[in-house]
Amino acid sequence: MDLDVVNMFVIAGGTLAIPILAFVALFFLWPSVLIKIYYWYWRRALGMQVRYARHEDYQFCYSFRGRPGHKPSILMLHGFSTHKDLWLSMVKFLPKNLHLVCVDMPGHEGTTRSPLDDLSIEGQVKRIHQFVECLKLNKKPFHLIGSSMGGAVAGVYAAYYPSDIGSLTLVCPYGLQYTTETPDLLQLEGTQNLDTTEKFHLIPSTAEEMSEMLQLCSYVRLKVPQQILQGLVDVRIPHNNFYRKLLLELIKEESRYCLHQNMDKIKVPTQVIWGKQDQVLSASGADVLAKSITNCQVELLENCGHSVVVEKPRKTAKFVVDFLASVYNTDNKKLD
Repeated sequence: MDLDVVNMFVIAGGTLAIPILAFVALFFLWPSVLIKIYYWYWRRALGMQVRYARHEDYQFCYSFRGRPGHKPSILMLHGFSTHKDLWLSMVKFLPKNLHLVCVDMPGHEGTTRSPLDDLSIEGQVKRIHQFVECLKLNKKPFHLIGSSMGGAVAGVYAAYYPSDIGSLTLVCPYGLQYTTETPDLLQLEGTQNLDTTEKFHLIPSTAEEMSEMLQLCSYVRLKVPQQILQGLVDVRIPHNNFYRKLLLELIKEESRYCLHQNMDKIKVPTQVIWGKQDQVLSASGADVLAKSITNCQVELLENCGHSVVVEKPRKTAKFVVDFLASVYNTDNKKLD
């Protein structure tokens, strides 16, 4: 073999070895960094751009794709202890001509975390309204989607600011008086303090607890490598004190039943999506909403838990696109 060809393979092999070695080092030594890189790459691949908006001394972090047009913009609110990138798996299956906005909820990821912040559902609704006005999203009615805690915020937002909203999607929302309570909610009944040594499934502090949380939130039992579990925990641990504070606010009666107390004020066309095997928030909540909201349609997903957006992203995206088409009297093809 010609020496130049041998040299070419040596150089090529060395060039490939560098990123491979870097990946291995990150995987074993800094898995949390690898996870952040993963989200960064996924956002770029899907065309989502990260921006910041300010209301006085408060900063909101959000990602977006597309621009406002004749179709309604879509604002997406994530759940407890997650972030705007929760929606990426669903964004992948949404038409590229839709204007999408995913915001970090108060105190989460890149949005301001202030000790003076009102973290109740009502307080978060007011903050999201500030964000909407910063971006002028309410120049015309937009579609609002919320999951879990974000679902409670979305529902109450629709009740408080009806002129902002054209339609609403609630994905396994918090804040209802469910016909059947799940064990984790019962565990929190009457809790006044979440001690740092107390184990609670939604605030993991070890790889094992992270695995338990994933099993609680999803129907599919995936075997996640220990290093990835550790990386997920490492990303969360610096925020666990905030999550405990937030959780204590959410389980107070004024927040715990906030959506229930306001659901009859929701007048816009509403879609409810729920995983039938949800172990965090009982799917009985779907029937509660359907009986109280006049124009409401329910989609129950088989073999799906609480993490609807992650477990069934394609189906969830299709439900939303079909719902928008029916509400705004457009052909599905026009949304593609």
